[in-house]
Amino acid sequence: MAPRKKADPNNKTVAENRKARYNYAVEDTVECGIVLEGSEVKSLRTGKANIAESYATVEDGELWLINGYIPAYEQAKTFAHEERRKRKLLVNKRQLSKMWQQIGRQGMTLVPLKIYFNDKGRAKLLLGIAKGKQKQDKRETDKKRDWARQKSRLLRDKG
Repeated sequence: MAPRKKADPNNKTVAENRKARYNYAVEDTVECGIVLEGSEVKSLRTGKANIAESYATVEDGELWLINGYIPAYEQAKTFAHEERRKRKLLVNKRQLSKMWQQIGRQGMTLVPLKIYFNDKGRAKLLLGIAKGKQKQDKRETDKKRDWARQKSRLLRDKG
């Protein structure tokens, strides 16, 4: 038997925007770094962040995460951070110009999908370049999901 890989404690999802894939059709994803303070990193490791109501925007040639919630870290009372501050996202200029062109098109937006720690223990944000879904598109997604669930039940029961 092949040796099992141990789960890396650094590589874990901190916050996920599960509603984003339902409300938006994600066409492309970009991994970007986040500029954080020390107490924010400690707070992220506890796993209580929320990016469900946040979005990303390009201002003055820089990429920013707006309205992302990282709660205050209890042990950092004197050097506490602001919970909903604007956080800078780190991407290279080529990626930024590509994103700027894509969101310039009709209906495209930058949606944060998840915050996680990579293999090196650095906080990363998975950003989706997405287009908003109409109501009928959401219904179609629900139908496909329900049919896939029914199909797997049938195969499990019959097989």
